[in-house]
Amino acid sequence: MALLCFLLDMRNIPPPLLHLLKQCLLHLANLYAATTAHLPDRLALCYLHPAASSSPPQLKVVYRPGEKFNLRDFHHAVNNLPLDAFRPNQHGSLHTTGDVSLTNLFSNRALYSWATDDTSKKVIALCMSAQNTQALRRSLMDAAEQCITVEFVLLETGAAFICDGISENSNVFIDTICDLENCVVRRYSPETQVLHGLVKRWLEELKDDKEEALQAVFVFRVPIISTVNQISCSMYASANHIIDGFPSCQICRCHGRPIDLANTNKAKWMCPITSRQLTASDVTDTAAKIGEQTVLFLPDSEGVSNLRRASSSISFDVIERTNLASLNEGVIIGTPHIVIPSSNDVEVALDDECSDQNTQLFYGLCETLFKLDQGLVCSSKCNTETMKIGSLECYYLLQPSEKGPMLLRRLAGSEEILPLPVVSRPCNSTDTKEVKNLIETSLSKIVLKDYNPLQHERGFHSRLNCLVKDSLQFGSACGAEDPHHLDSLSEPQISTFRGPEENKVLRPCREEGAFSEPQAAPSITEEWEQLIIIDDDFTSAVTCSTSKLPSPVRPLGLSRILERLEAPRAKKQRAITSNTTPPPPEIKKPLLPFEPSASQPLRPTFNKLRRKPTSAT
Repeated sequence: MALLCFLLDMRNIPPPLLHLLKQCLLHLANLYAATTAHLPDRLALCYLHPAASSSPPQLKVVYRPGEKFNLRDFHHAVNNLPLDAFRPNQHGSLHTTGDVSLTNLFSNRALYSWATDDTSKKVIALCMSAQNTQALRRSLMDAAEQCITVEFVLLETGAAFICDGISENSNVFIDTICDLENCVVRRYSPETQVLHGLVKRWLEELKDDKEEALQAVFVFRVPIISTVNQISCSMYASANHIIDGFPSCQICRCHGRPIDLANTNKAKWMCPITSRQLTASDVTDTAAKIGEQTVLFLPDSEGVSNLRRASSSISFDVIERTNLASLNEGVIIGTPHIVIPSSNDVEVALDDECSDQNTQLFYGLCETLFKLDQGLVCSSKCNTETMKIGSLECYYLLQPSEKGPMLLRRLAGSEEILPLPVVSRPCNSTDTKEVKNLIETSLSKIVLKDYNPLQHERGFHSRLNCLVKDSLQFGSACGAEDPHHLDSLSEPQISTFRGPEENKVLRPCREEGAFSEPQAAPSITEEWEQLIIIDDDFTSAVTCSTSKLPSPVRPLGLSRILERLEAPRAKKQRAITSNTTPPPPEIKKPLLPFEPSASQPLRPTFNKLRRKPTSAT
């Protein structure tokens, strides 16, 4: 985390440029408030104001860090920067009248006291200049002793910047301070894209969340030059997501903190800081939540809206076309969606004629865009990543294909793109050309084909199959049995009822293969065949069958069997145990009629049953 103090030399900033700088500072504060979970105050703002006659300029501090960043106060300080302080020289060069000293800014009562020793401190001086640099140099040397870095940002417009011809005064100023280790001078053209990149770099320093670059190595199967077969690289993110809106919230008046949204009972409003019970007069309903920590009081709730779940139909507004060849792939974020024309089997109410016309228009648009190598830029309030509708716009690219379906891809907005890393390229054109020739020769040895995802498996199924196979072998060795594996028509039994002898029987079955039938299956099948044979004495058949079942499974298995067959209640109870209560006088007839001529055993067919089993009382 770094403390950034912005110092504006108002003598050298014309009104149009001041307007751009104020927008940059406001954007920086907004992004810091909306994207930072923990919000310590690490921003300061001051400016140099011209004094009368030849007196040195006055240093005024308009925002200093507090315990927590205050977005409202920072906006107020930026919006009230003076507009009449611009003092150009006769030829339009930087104003350098008077000695400039920043001793007061670097003192223990100002910058050094605004943050702890473990927080880095940096002053960003915008459009700074001085004729007599001795006083400034002494103060910069004092800042170096306190580990304070000073970055001078010179914004120059017109042909002076393009031709690399800055004013003589600026050149002298740079030469005077460039030897100081804690100082750096940067020159920029005040264009929108350049200023936007500065804001994003300042935000990274402010939040100190710029992750170290991911180190990557691209290994080739053949050498790309001489004996070298790999290229080392650093990877950076090209965009990040921001919030989709500013929802309304209830806050306590005593501390200005949001009240827990889960507590909807107005009689039990509690202060999030002191846990004191609040009344209706202690709560403000007209407030907006900015990110996680910032809350703004509002006169009414018209400017805020809560996020809501997107419906089945999302509206996209087509706003412009774009050439796909010129599109920067780095601005594409999120998950792409395949787009096809709606038909009659979806919720969109289309008759046959409208459906045919809709399909023709879709494919006609797709073929035309593909022929032009163009896509459609669309906007929507819905974020397809979160499927939430907010108050901020999301941008999308509708990209055509040759075969028909189109692709909808999310595009990053200006607030979401990140600055490009600084890249240095070699200047020796001769060596570069030789390297290019060698690389072309090496690339010709790599197979060229259209990418087909079906030919590039990640190994999900093969790896998972191996893990399952290993797990089955481990389970058989431990005597474990899958309760979902049915080795017969009987119900699966709980492993705690199985004796050690049964576990021994199951072990070789798993070793023979996943589809091998356990050895105990024939015996259970025979019991089923004997059980469901209907003769003159149904009770004796049941009794004889149950006597052959293994004792650990006899009560549970037979009970389930008789319940499924809906045997008479009295006979079922006598088959299970002899210590039951007398059966009721009314006895139901068996479901299967008695047929003396039946020579083959009857098997139950469970998928034809429609009646619920009779529960024993």
